[in-house]
Amino acid sequence: MTTLFQRTPEAWRELGGLDTAEEIAQQPALWRELARLLDSQRAALADFLGDVLSTPEARIILTGAGSSAYAGEIIADEINAAWPCQVRAISTTSLLTHPALYLRRERPTLVISFARSGNSPESTAAVQLVRDVVPHARFLNITCNADGDLARQGAGDKSSYNLLMPAASCDRGFAMTSSFTCMLLAALSVLDPDFQTAQIEMLAQLGERALAGWSAPVAQLGAQKIARVVYLGSGPLESLAKEAALKILELTGGEVLSVANSALGFRHGPKAMVNRETLVLMFRSSDPVARRYEGDLLAELQRDQIAAACLTIGSGGDFSIDAPAWADAWLAPLWLLMAQQYALHQSALLQLRPDNPFASGTVNRVVQGVTIYRHDAF
Repeated sequence: MTTLFQRTPEAWRELGGLDTAEEIAQQPALWRELARLLDSQRAALADFLGDVLSTPEARIILTGAGSSAYAGEIIADEINAAWPCQVRAISTTSLLTHPALYLRRERPTLVISFARSGNSPESTAAVQLVRDVVPHARFLNITCNADGDLARQGAGDKSSYNLLMPAASCDRGFAMTSSFTCMLLAALSVLDPDFQTAQIEMLAQLGERALAGWSAPVAQLGAQKIARVVYLGSGPLESLAKEAALKILELTGGEVLSVANSALGFRHGPKAMVNRETLVLMFRSSDPVARRYEGDLLAELQRDQIAAACLTIGSGGDFSIDAPAWADAWLAPLWLLMAQQYALHQSALLQLRPDNPFASGTVNRVVQGVTIYRHDAF
């Protein structure tokens, strides 16, 4: 495990953030463990998937709620471009409210669910809904909790496959960190036709370097009080921006307001929120054309001088690592390491106990209070 971001374990324990700090730091090691796990199940996974990815009329639905939904969004377009089937990211929260917009009885359907605990009411309800509506649908459950409701729902069912993440990825802290990156990499590895195990090993090496190299500058940035944070990203990195924005919103108990947008979309209204108490952080794409658009917006924001600071994350950025020119979805876990650390430091700055920033229970680690209703459209 790499440095704990300029504080000792004892200091993080006293601040109420040791679990979250350890779970951010452990990610490269967990990625290596994930690679070994995937290698051991590659034949079984290929057998379960069969020819669904190469079937044009098939639908692949990537689903989850909150962070788990963003994992699907980050990879959906990358996978959709690689196969004849239709791949869509549809959150469980949308599937349950408007299933008629997304489900077709006659279409072969594979539902890929992302779930840290697997105990959120929407996780199991969405699977059961598809099971009731689409004959012969199949379900790949990517989850961190072998004892969760989602995993138990799929146990012993030939139409389901439980792909369990390394046990330590089931974060003890409030915010999803190692669970998110493990599930994202697992789905990419299973669905990307060009995947090689060496990619995860290289990503783990880069992650170790990033955690060590960014530790001091992120801690310094995180020690400065800020009122608003904007995360920007292009293509798949727009959904990474959503996850990064959610992390700081969660870990600061909503005291730091955050939004996410695309580099081109930001001018269309959302830029109005930027003031001298706003930090703008942009994830830089590996795509050269996207980087030109991003560069234009950065130059504009710097000319305007209306933000507290405008910084970049990615190759050649303010928080940079010498990474291969891989697809943005593959690099997303690497860039997220900076945002996770930053949210942790901001939480500590506000004395909110990062492992549980909502001591009042108004927001919960596992969503509660959801009533599931029957949909009569089918």
